[in-house]
Order: sequence, then C-alpha cells, then structure tokens
Amino acid sequence: MFERIQAASARLRGHAHRTPILTSRTLDGRAGADVFLKCENLQRGGAFKFRGAYNTISQLSDAERARGVITYSSGNHAQAVALACRIIGVRASVVMPANAPATKRAATEGYGAAVIAYDPDTQDRRQIAEALAADHGYTIVPPYDHPEVVAGQGTAALELFEDLGTLDTLLVPCGGGGLLSGSAIAAKAMCPACRVIGIEPVAADDATRSFRTKTLHVVKNPPTIADGTRTPSLGTVTFPLVLRYVDDMQTVTEAAIIDAVQFLFYRMKLVVEPSGALGVAALLSGAVDVSGRVGVILSGGNIDGATMTAILNAP
Repeated sequence: MFERIQAASARLRGHAHRTPILTSRTLDGRAGADVFLKCENLQRGGAFKFRGAYNTISQLSDAERARGVITYSSGNHAQAVALACRIIGVRASVVMPANAPATKRAATEGYGAAVIAYDPDTQDRRQIAEALAADHGYTIVPPYDHPEVVAGQGTAALELFEDLGTLDTLLVPCGGGGLLSGSAIAAKAMCPACRVIGIEPVAADDATRSFRTKTLHVVKNPPTIADGTRTPSLGTVTFPLVLRYVDDMQTVTEAAIIDAVQFLFYRMKLVVEPSGALGVAALLSGAVDVSGRVGVILSGGNIDGATMTAILNAP
C-alpha cells in the first residue's frame, strides 16, 4: 500500500500544493513538545481531500471520464471532487446534505459540480449516489473508502516525513478513516517508531470504539461541530487499515475543539475548521500524552463566517 502512496505523490506533483509546516513556541509550551503543523487548510479546495480525489479521478479511463463521476460528501470531499473534475475535464455530481455549510456548497457549485441535496435525517447519501450511478453510468468516487483515495490522502503525511525526517508522534483527525489510514501507512514506512494517534470528537467516537473493540461501530449524524467527522463509520477499506497501522485513538470534547480553533486563529493567524483542529484540540486539552517531536495534520480550513464568528465569540 505504501507503493500506492508513493505513486500518488508522483501523480499529484504539480497539481496539489505541497503545504507548509508551521510551528508555534506557545503551542510547544502548552503541549510540552516540539509541534509541527502540516497545513492542509492551505491545500487546493481548502482541505486534504483534493489529494485523494485527484489521485483517483486522474486514473479513470476515457470511457469513465466521458460518463462522469458522482460522490457524496458534507463538503470538503465534494469540493475536492468538483475541483479535480474541473481540472481533468470530467462532469461531477455531488450528493450533499441540505444542512451542509453554505460556503462548502457554494464552493462545490463554483467548481462546476451539480449538487443533489438530501435530508440526512431521513435519507442515505450513499444509496442516493449508487442509484444515480446505476441510472447514468457515473463512476462513484467515495469520500474515504477507496484504496486510491486512501493513497492520495497518505501523501500529506509522506510530505511531512520527507520534510522533517523523524517524529515521535503523529496526530491525525478521523472521520471515515481515509486520511488516518493513509497517514499511518506512510508513517510506518517512513518512520516505523512514530506513534500514530487518530483523534475524534467525543460526540462522534465510532472509530475510537471500533478500534478498541475490534468491531465496527456506527453513529448516525452525530451532534458535533466538527462536521467533517459526521461519517457513520469507518469503511470496509479503512477499518482494517486503521486496526493494522494506527497505534491509538483518542477523543476530544466540543469545548476543546472550539478552544483549538480559537488558538489557531488568534495565536497563529490560521483559519482551521473544527474537524481540522482535532489534533491541536488533543494537545491543548491533554487528551494525548506526548513528548519529543509531534506532527499534527490540520486537515482543512473550510468554515463559513457564521460558524467561525460563533466559535470566536464562544467563552
């Protein structure tokens, strides 16, 4: 699988940004470690998702490209697929919850994709996408549960280790497990001693429970501000990879997530969405015990003004 990540890295060269790694003495002091932030909030489309989407769509056959692709996403993967399709010249359709952040829907449509809205309380997004794919011949590009999507996401961690050499710990947000499993595979190949820890909200802890019990747990539409982690469960591809390559899973509270978004904005001048700030939330709240050199993937920065205003005004 690591060879797929290396191949994805070559495929993405010149298309995905090689995002910067930033540091903060204040964060180091609060965490008790040397912390390195991989800023995927500055990636094309505003999140790491562009890596997996482009890597997957760029490998489609001419016939598949002609028929178009479809995906289902709360926002970041939607934007990534729409942008990758615009670059490659493929028609994109996206099944998106009606309550998705307004900025994410607007960006998805701005990249040229057709958005199909659904009610997450009464409808299943995957079933809608599969039915449309069957009717129109679309290729489904799932948000996380696909080997080439996982490989693309793993290039973020690959770059981190290429630039830094070694790390003692790597903290990675976890929704459906694409970024986490890809990052863990890259970490174990590049720096076998590095401890990889996935971070979830307490309110959306299905992957943590799945990891600890070795049995897949499901949570439906969890009430967390970190909308990128509202996936119901790990997938058939990502669950075994998480079990094999990830060392631990930890959770953070909604208050800790808000604190992390505030810290990144006020102290580091970074706009990071709640899902993207999970690793920093774990550091600031003490949810993880770290020392030495710690990498953190800030997975995205797509957040609407109203939500950001509410977070910044929170006590």
